[in-house]
Amino acid sequence: MGLVEAIKTCLAKYFVFSGRAVRSEYWWFVLFVIIFSIVLAIVDASLFGVNPETGESSQVFTPIFQLAIVVPMLAAGWRRLHDTGRPGWYLLLPAALGIATMFMLFSGIAVFSVLEQGADDPDALRGPAALLGVTGLMVVGVLQLILSVLMIWWLSRPSQEGTNDYGPPAV
Repeated sequence: MGLVEAIKTCLAKYFVFSGRAVRSEYWWFVLFVIIFSIVLAIVDASLFGVNPETGESSQVFTPIFQLAIVVPMLAAGWRRLHDTGRPGWYLLLPAALGIATMFMLFSGIAVFSVLEQGADDPDALRGPAALLGVTGLMVVGVLQLILSVLMIWWLSRPSQEGTNDYGPPAV
């Protein structure tokens, strides 16, 4: 499967999370999304300029494209994991870790705020809170790296031969 055919297939299967997707379909589509995002970022910077205070370009088209393409990217990855014999929901593991991390950070902030109000010396709690926060972020960072490498590994594996739990091989 070539680039144009992969783009057509993935966009035609915008909301299709069932079935299988061969490696070339998925990776050609990923390449398209990356290249098109870069092109749109250049267009955004050319048309809307750069903020002189922050040095960042104003983006209009890039976020719209990325918002529009998130569902077909997720669907293509889901089908790609099916093609390797794995459940598609594995694709959500890095996002789930990120959400859990945010929940834990906000919970930690809330807990230490309550403890700080009832403590005789609130400054004594700031060191342990910072240590727990930094340690937690380091652990989550390593886990996120491991999950990301694992996800790339799974998405780059060869197709499972024959029919599997997710259907016949993709063409």
